[in-house]
Parts: sequence; C-alpha cells; structure tokens
Amino acid sequence: MNLGQLLEDNIKRFGEYESTYFEGKWYTNGETNRNANRLGNALKKLGIGKGDRVIVQIPNSPPVFSAFPAIYKIGGVVVPLNPILRPDQAAYIYRDCGAKAILTSSDYLAWIQEAQKHSPDLKHVILIDKDDVPGTIYYEKIMADSSDEIELEETDNDDLAAILYTAGTTGHPKGVMHTHFSLYINSLGLYEFGLVSRPTTLCQTSQYIDSKTRETVETVQQVTGLDRTGVGLFVLPLSHSYGIALMNTGYLMGGKSVVLKWWNVDEALQAIDKFRITSMAGVPAMYIQILNHPELDKYDLSSLQLCGCGAAPLPVEVAEAWKQKTGIDIAEGWGMTETAATTAGQPPDQPPKIGSIGKVMVKCNTIKVFDDNGQEVPQGQTGELVVKGPTIMKGYLNLPEETSQAIRDGWLYTGDVGYMDEDGYFYITDRKKDIIIRGGENLSPREVEEVLYQHPKVAEAGVIGIPDKTYGEEIKAFIVLKTGEQCSEEDITNFCKDYLPTFKRPKVVQFMDALPKNLLGKVLRAELRKLG
Repeated sequence: MNLGQLLEDNIKRFGEYESTYFEGKWYTNGETNRNANRLGNALKKLGIGKGDRVIVQIPNSPPVFSAFPAIYKIGGVVVPLNPILRPDQAAYIYRDCGAKAILTSSDYLAWIQEAQKHSPDLKHVILIDKDDVPGTIYYEKIMADSSDEIELEETDNDDLAAILYTAGTTGHPKGVMHTHFSLYINSLGLYEFGLVSRPTTLCQTSQYIDSKTRETVETVQQVTGLDRTGVGLFVLPLSHSYGIALMNTGYLMGGKSVVLKWWNVDEALQAIDKFRITSMAGVPAMYIQILNHPELDKYDLSSLQLCGCGAAPLPVEVAEAWKQKTGIDIAEGWGMTETAATTAGQPPDQPPKIGSIGKVMVKCNTIKVFDDNGQEVPQGQTGELVVKGPTIMKGYLNLPEETSQAIRDGWLYTGDVGYMDEDGYFYITDRKKDIIIRGGENLSPREVEEVLYQHPKVAEAGVIGIPDKTYGEEIKAFIVLKTGEQCSEEDITNFCKDYLPTFKRPKVVQFMDALPKNLLGKVLRAELRKLG
C-alpha cells in the first residue's frame, strides 16, 4: 500500500469540500491533493525517488499538508522536523537520515544553511516564501512548472514512509522508522474509535406498489457512518507523531479542521468561539493554559463535545477543573513515537476513568505489564508497559543495538512504568528513568506533581531527584505560579504536609517563569536536571 492513497480516497468518498482553514482562508481537500501531485512531480524532476529522504521543516501550514502525501506518492520517506532545531541538532539528523532535499521557509534558513555545511547529501533547499535566495529553489516556481496529476509509486506495506526523530538516551536523537502499514493501521484504529464515539445514522423510508398484489410496500433503509458535521481544532505540530496520526485519520473521517501555525492560547480560544469547534486533541500544557487564561470567561466553549489528551501525563486536578469548567471530560490516551502515536484511549461508550490512559485503542495491538525479567505481572502490580502489534516501529535508524534493546521477542519495551486495574484500564505512574531513589525507596515524581497541582496558586509543576549525601537523592520541585500570584518555598512545603509523608515531600523548591518543554508542551525533566 501507499499512504498517499489516503488523500485520493478521501476525495473519492466525500467529494471536494472545504477541509482546512488556515489564517483567514479555507482550503479544499482537492486543492491539497493537486498541490501534493505538483510537489511530487517537482521532487521527481530533482531526482528524488523511491526511498529518498525529504525533510519537512516548517510550522503547520497548507504546504505541510501537501508535502506529506507528495513524498509518499513518489515512494519517498518523510522526515518531519521541528523548525527551530539548533544547527548542531539539525546537522546530526540531516546526516543520520541522508536527506537529499528539505522543504522550509526563509525564517530558518540561516540555521539550516549552517547545518547543511556538515550534511553532504542535502543538495536541494526548497523555500516556500522567497524566490531570490541564492542556492535555494522557490516552491511556487517548481509547483507552477509541474503537473497536478501523478502516478503513485508502488510501495510494499513494509517500505519506509517516515522517519520520526525522538530524544535519545545518548544525547543524539533517534530516528524512529515507520512503514506505510504501521502508520495506516494506527490511523485505522483512530478512525474506528471515531465511528464508535460519534456515529450518525441516516434513515430513509420509501414506498412502492407491488406489481403482483397492487399493494403499497414500505421499505426502510439505514446507513450508519461518522458524524461529519463537527469542526476540529488542529493545534498539534506535524513534526510530531501525534499530529501526523490525526492528519492521516482526518482523511479517513472526512474531517474538517481549523489549523493553528503554532500553539497560542489566545488564538485557540478565539477559534473555539468563532468556529464553534466541536473537538480538539492536545497535551496537558494546552489545557492548563486555557484554564489559567485571565479572560477565559469571555469565550464561549459550549460547542466542545470531545477533548482528547496525550503525549504527557494529565494531572488529575487539571482533568477535574476542565470538567467543572466545560461540563465535558478530557479523554486521556497514551502512545509514543515508537507505536505510531495513539495506542491506548478511553472507551467511547463509557465515562473516562480520571488518571487512567484507558484501554487498548488499536484493537490489533496488545498491551501488557512486565517485570524486570520479562514476565507478565498480576493485575494491579506495577511494572513496565510493553506493546506488541503492527503499529510498532520497524526500528531505530542506524541503531541496531538500541533497536534490539527496545524490541524483544516482538514486544516493544516502552520505558513507561504502570499497572492494569481490574477493568482492564492501564495507568502510568512514571518513566523508568525518572524514578527517584531516596534512601532505597522508589519515589514517583508524578505523585508529588499531582499534589502540587492542587495548590491554588500553582499553574505548573515539575519534580526531579537531586544528589543528597545522606539519602542518595532528595526531591526538588520546580514551580510556575499562576499569573499575578505570589508564593514562598515554605508555603509549598507546608501545603505538601497535608498530602504527602515526610520522605515524599520536596526539600527544595525553585520558582520559574516557565518550565522547559518540547514542541508538544511536555516537560523536559532532562533539562530540569541540568538546573538541579
């Protein structure tokens, strides 16, 4: 199969319709497809073909939505990257994946050209916004010179479709290899979730006269499908697996989305109000910023029907505050780049279990909890979550040893620590590498963070272990206060006395204007440890 077929099938099933709104204009699915074909043909003229890597390093925008299917259609491999990577980080990735071309904008050109000096395979820099820069190719020019019809390259299910870079344990990012099939199956699972959670049934009654009996016969026909009347808010970056999964699923659903270039809480609230947004998928930091917005009450959020959350643990306090404010639950899910994004989620026909990541969402996958010896643990006992199924990665690019450590006997060892309850719901308590060991006791940073989020003046919290001569490690908390609030270290530690035993309370508190986060808003504990 070829993932580029998803967009073409979308048009065949639903016709041409306004599918994407971006910065004042609606774009149709047909426009996106025709531009994808033009770009695909343009890349072929540059000598880009099957198996060749093409970097897409620009924020969410119409060219990005066309770039993915364009590269798939010619059999190429998409390498989506954060536009603001440092030159040294970018240079490593350019070399590691062997990219031949990059699609970007002039805003990041200086960094990219610096990285290009150390990336001999990267020959073609395509700019979407300028036509007068030496050594670059103008996007609009090559699009104008190319046909809007293309023949799909034949690809096998196991052929690479994308290389998604994620943080590495050695300091360098790791290229997670996904095939056309792994990305497709993940999206199919999300699509099935949509069919169950938001179905609509059309009923048609017709009458005719039976030619033999001359009696009137009444027939009833019913067709059930997905409710397509809603509008989604697309705020997740397409340089991340979470956003890519939702884009592919949107083709299957016939979805309609309002797209933000970058996450901006003011723009998000304005969009929800103006476009009567019915669904959004985000990360905890986004919901926290909405709840803490000083003018939240001036925006109408009543159109929201479905809110999903992933990529980082959702604090219980935030989930409860959202329910109280909007009247709807945040459905927390779980996944990782290595599993093509979403793997577990809340069953759509039941209220979500707050604090849980739900059950297996992609039904052809299996999730279990293993101990350190690779044996499944009993229900309720903590261990490492492992996943088996067709959505897991093919491996890490150029890293056979790390691949063999991560995938053993077909199971992907996720590094997430958690357990399964009596109803089959999974809970994540921590990352293996984040556990704090104090005096021989394993302590959960998340448990402490959940308490800190209950403090009325705390907007965000991050907890790490710091060296201690007596206990080996002690607990340090990094706190971001809500706008206009003031608080002391003593206030925080005293608050924790009511909720945590002595050995689990923070011994050091540091106040910050913001916590270090990745592009999705996930708190970077590694960066906090550098500050520790």
